[in-house]
Amino acid sequence: MIAEIVPGTYDALGKQVSQPRNKRYHVLFAPTLPLGRYLNRPLSVKCSNLDEVHCFLRQCRYVSDLKQFGQRDYWMPPEDFEIKKKGDCEDFALWTWRQLMALGYEARLVLGTRGRYGSGHAWVTFTDDERIFLVEPCLAWLSKKLPRFSVLRYKPELSVTYSGDRLRYFEHQESPYDPAFREALPLICEWIAFTGKYSHKIVARRIRTYISQIK
Repeated sequence: MIAEIVPGTYDALGKQVSQPRNKRYHVLFAPTLPLGRYLNRPLSVKCSNLDEVHCFLRQCRYVSDLKQFGQRDYWMPPEDFEIKKKGDCEDFALWTWRQLMALGYEARLVLGTRGRYGSGHAWVTFTDDERIFLVEPCLAWLSKKLPRFSVLRYKPELSVTYSGDRLRYFEHQESPYDPAFREALPLICEWIAFTGKYSHKIVARRIRTYISQIK
């Protein structure tokens, strides 16, 4: 669920803009309601630490908007998500963003792509002791900690912060990462160890997903 961002692998800060300008951002960033509406309603689940955030998300299930709401894209309010405990990436990310801000972290809702041929995706980043972390709420079922190399799959395009009375938007650029072998080796070893440890959970998940699709 959480991976530390290695400097140079990800444009974590971006460039502040008054409003998203690129036409593509309006495809990625298309909240069903005004964004402030997702931030000003009280939540019934109040996590006291990251472990509790992870524990709650492990109980939640990924379901597409088309299957749950009959719509291609619907951003569910966080207070509804914590009751239903199911949704797509924006629903997971919005709830997680709220919880991290409530814990006092400087956190961002991020929109971009995941994977080489990935379509639009949403996740969260937060800062802790001058280190920046990426949170993939949809992978809470797999592990609380993800390998640092996994960050390379995420390409941020737009992020949002909230200071309590103001929303700020940031545009991001792709960060080409070409590390020296000495720098890359521990990241690769960490990735291999993680994959070996959790490969059985990944395979089992894919089998369950396949079975549910053919029923």
